[in-house]
Amino acid sequence: MKFIKPFFISAVVALALTSCSPSLAPIIGTNPANIDKTPLKTTPISEADMLRWSHLDLVKDTIPGMSVDKAYKELLKSKKGTKIIVGVVDSGLDIDHEDLKGKIWTNKKEIAGNKKDDDNNGYTDDVHGWNFLGEATDENLELTRIVKKGPNTPNYAEAKAELDAKLAEMMQYKPQMDMISKADKAIKTHLKKEIYTIDDLKKIVTTDAALNQNKMIMLSVATQVGPNFQEEMKGQIDYVYDQINYNLNVNFDGRKAVGDNPEDINDKKYGNGNLKGPDVEDALHGTHVAGIIAQVKGNNKGGDGVVTSNVEIMALRAVPNGDEYDKDIALAIRYAVDNGAKVINGSFGKDYSPHSDWVQDAIKYAASKDVLIVHAAGNDSKNIDTAPNFPTDEVNGTEIADNLITIGALNHEYGSKLVADFSNYGLKNVDVFAPGVKIYATIPNNKYKYEQGTSMASPNAAGVAALIRSYYPNLTASQVKHILMDSGTPISTTVVVGEQKTTIPFSNTCVSGKIVNAYNALLMAEQMSKK
Repeated sequence: MKFIKPFFISAVVALALTSCSPSLAPIIGTNPANIDKTPLKTTPISEADMLRWSHLDLVKDTIPGMSVDKAYKELLKSKKGTKIIVGVVDSGLDIDHEDLKGKIWTNKKEIAGNKKDDDNNGYTDDVHGWNFLGEATDENLELTRIVKKGPNTPNYAEAKAELDAKLAEMMQYKPQMDMISKADKAIKTHLKKEIYTIDDLKKIVTTDAALNQNKMIMLSVATQVGPNFQEEMKGQIDYVYDQINYNLNVNFDGRKAVGDNPEDINDKKYGNGNLKGPDVEDALHGTHVAGIIAQVKGNNKGGDGVVTSNVEIMALRAVPNGDEYDKDIALAIRYAVDNGAKVINGSFGKDYSPHSDWVQDAIKYAASKDVLIVHAAGNDSKNIDTAPNFPTDEVNGTEIADNLITIGALNHEYGSKLVADFSNYGLKNVDVFAPGVKIYATIPNNKYKYEQGTSMASPNAAGVAALIRSYYPNLTASQVKHILMDSGTPISTTVVVGEQKTTIPFSNTCVSGKIVNAYNALLMAEQMSKK
């Protein structure tokens, strides 16, 4: 699973810790049809709108959301849908979260806790899904696994060069992370509390040179990052340490805890039914993704799910802290298909895929069973028409199935910054864009948090797909895919993309040249269902 690289890492390395904390970006108060003709008018986005901006409407609210509120108000108020199961292939799920009550899929053929495979599907006690990682959490990147296999392995030279470069970069950052971690610990000890504020730091008066230095270090970090500096700092430190200790470490074997042979697709007797994993906190990513799709709407607890009723989340734990195994993804897709999911969300991806054929066979299997797969485009700020990105539904340039849709991430600011600065793009291999910056949703232990990434854009799109499949069940997976693309709001403005900050027409960022619009999608679905 690829996370967005922490944003202040280079500044810390350079010890340039004096920049101000970022403010909320402005939005454009103008009709999108006139965006190229009218001078831009900016207005601040309210906190209430930020919590659920992905549900708002570009024309009405001047925020590039998916028009979900409009769809419910004008199209779905008197309609009744059918139950739809959405498979979430991810890091795990806090199935007991308060805002996901009534939204978790239950395998009614399985008796919980009896240690028997009651439905004879090969998975014992799979009451709410399956954990393909067992007790494992941390993993290598795929390039690290390739290097471990030796010089005769396909892509070895490329992977080795990339591994060496990444490891050198992390080792360059490590002394700074050590320094910040040590300073944070010293401040906590002095203040006798785990959580402290910028004001707490400013109030420290001491003649102790070491403590004063630690104070200045943490003030620098806090000034740059803002009020949530401890949380951001922890993410920064964890990222660097995890890269060094697990993701890029050829001596680390994360699969040992699973106990299977990941090179054998027929070795299927592994994993368990514990969807939270060994530590539910590590299921943050999957819980957030599930919440975007299905968290309870309008209860003043966190954000709102795209699908208010008739949805059940099937949890498939298959994405570790590192790169997922092709085998786990292939089997997770097949599990979801065989157990009734009609939409599968995949907020994961990687640059190398030694057994891509296993995943592609699973994609084709899903297509044969009329299941739509919604996939995140990735967070590397790259054009995936020219750079590798897996899984893919293409082999040698030919599409193998028409049931996989790839989603790029939108920012909440209309105009040149509409495409999230981290989002991958591609006129051929990204299909459509959806909201993916500052998305508020569930995280473990009844908490909520803003997260961002194409990982968040994908479940937003998957939620709209689930709405269509719930209210218009006669439409096929392929039809739903093309409705999401064809019914979207067309964007004519130019946008900035990629690490080189290139300016291109939005129409060149994806196949459709559009952003997902639930209102338009349901109108189109209504028309198509009558044909």
